[in-house]
Amino acid sequence: MLTKRIIPCLDIKNKVVTKGVKFQNNVELGDPVEMAARYYEEGCDELVFYDITASAERRPIDIDMVKEVANAVRIPFAVGGGIRSLEDMSRVLLAGAEKVSVNSLAVENPNIIAEGAKAFGNQCIVLGMDPLAVDDLEKYPSGYEITTRGFRNHTGMDALEWAKRAEGLGAGEIVVNSVDADGTRQGFELKLTKLIAENVGIPVVASGGAGSSAHLATVFNEAHADAAIIAGMIHTGDYTIPQIKQELIELGIPIRHTW
Repeated sequence: MLTKRIIPCLDIKNKVVTKGVKFQNNVELGDPVEMAARYYEEGCDELVFYDITASAERRPIDIDMVKEVANAVRIPFAVGGGIRSLEDMSRVLLAGAEKVSVNSLAVENPNIIAEGAKAFGNQCIVLGMDPLAVDDLEKYPSGYEITTRGFRNHTGMDALEWAKRAEGLGAGEIVVNSVDADGTRQGFELKLTKLIAENVGIPVVASGGAGSSAHLATVFNEAHADAAIIAGMIHTGDYTIPQIKQELIELGIPIRHTW
């Protein structure tokens, strides 16, 4: 049985890790390189970094930060935010990242997924999506609309249709980041995560809402997520990664442990 992955997420604004609720009221938490090194030493499986204002401000990702992280950890990590072209993807990967996450860019130019997969391999291209629950099921059969630019832009795209299209274009992984659950620590969005996981053949990563080890167990067992992104529950010190992994083992979840 494949092990489930635990992936700390560091949202970065002005070179500082921040965390908010539903993409708002962010508070500063610390240096991204120092936090990455700590989570790596604690035994996380991967890391993901999002420059949360780069796309909205239409500026490039901080390549120096990517290089510093690559020097500090020996595990795969993904980078998103401010990716505007194939050349930007190349710069991020050459700086040491294993994966590039595209969200706003992919919505604006879906072919960038195919171009990136052809140039660097499917495993390097992650589709990040920020779905928002909606009532118009005729227009959005999944019940969720894709948003971009930190929930600022409504795209008119159905979440499941977009996930399937992205897979067809060559995405190697999909991160389902629920706008409604983000930062609430009340549990992951299970309905859409399960719907996507059951309708695509690539790994699906649940994101938004993690508040306890039980939440991770639920999204693995009930929504069939391949990995789960965590943030606030470890950033605040309420949990450590070894604690989460031990509790998941006790709950019968197959995970990779490092002790």
